[in-house]
Amino acid sequence: MSDVLLFTILTMCILGVLAAVILYFVAQKFKVFEDPRIDTVESMLPGANCGGCGFPGCRGMADALVKNDDISALYCPVGGASTMNGIAAFLGKAVAEKEPQVAVVRCNGSCDKRPRTNQFDGAPSCAVIASLYGGETACNYGCLGKGDCVAACNFGAIHINPETGLPEVDEEKCTACGACVKACPKMIIELRKKGIKNRRIYVACSNKDKGGIARKACVAACIGCGKCVKTCQFGAITLENNLAYIDASKCKLCRKCAAECPTGAIVEVNFPPRPPKKEGDAAKPAATKMAVVAPSASKPASAEPKTKTATTTPETKPAAAPTSAEKPTVAPETKPQATTAQPTATEQPVSAPEAKATPSEATSTSSEQTLF
Repeated sequence: MSDVLLFTILTMCILGVLAAVILYFVAQKFKVFEDPRIDTVESMLPGANCGGCGFPGCRGMADALVKNDDISALYCPVGGASTMNGIAAFLGKAVAEKEPQVAVVRCNGSCDKRPRTNQFDGAPSCAVIASLYGGETACNYGCLGKGDCVAACNFGAIHINPETGLPEVDEEKCTACGACVKACPKMIIELRKKGIKNRRIYVACSNKDKGGIARKACVAACIGCGKCVKTCQFGAITLENNLAYIDASKCKLCRKCAAECPTGAIVEVNFPPRPPKKEGDAAKPAATKMAVVAPSASKPASAEPKTKTATTTPETKPAAAPTSAEKPTVAPETKPQATTAQPTATEQPVSAPEAKATPSEATSTSSEQTLF
């Protein structure tokens, strides 16, 4: 019995050694070589495993960075430009420079601007509500406010404002991973450039209904009037499906479109407050118009008395020519016409014949003396 047991143990040991040898040679034959740089690149990545780069985790991103010769299309939004420049210097490859981005919520329909029309008592999930109907308000394009984007964010960059019922993004914590963009069933969250000094201008509305319907559902909705499109001098605003959109690559941050928007659908972020309008600013244009009109109105008034005096002077001269018998008739005609001090000038021609008559009388007296 002991011999059988010993033989069995020896047989099992020999089979184990043979199996180990066989497995060793098979492993060496089908061995997959892995570049050791992958581990180094993975350690240089932030390790968030958020999927913002397009890969399921940082390990897949590191493998793609090492194996691809052209890595210009690869970018880690969490690590940013500094992380990508470090990896590119380690691998000896060129990486594309990209401006930092941040998530923005394209909906400004707070509780006071977009009143509720019903109440949902089901699961508190935006995906569930969107699959059943349009939502608790009359706007079928706005935010549902149940916080699916908040649950999807791994960095705590989004929270629901209890007063407005809308999600708000903390730009200092946001890594632009795009998880909130994928989680929103209404597709109202968008990644945009942070801009110069973190200043941004965008249309905070996604309503594609006509102006009257959109305004009835939300007082802050874009009504598709096109005033912003006409105001923009850089062609950064387009109007499609009754909804305006601002291209961040063309926008020069002049803020003229925001001032022209009648509903306030265009949002300005991190801009200094606009100076208040003075009361005298509205009166200045009116005063200048009056100053321009006043001279033109005074010219006809000053010209009228000149023409009247020019016409009256020739009439008085022939009236002064008749004899002294007609003088009483001329004097009453001129005196009623004069209402101001000007008639004194008209009375002078009347006195002129009297001065002319004195020489004739003097000649008649001299002739009488010669006869005698």
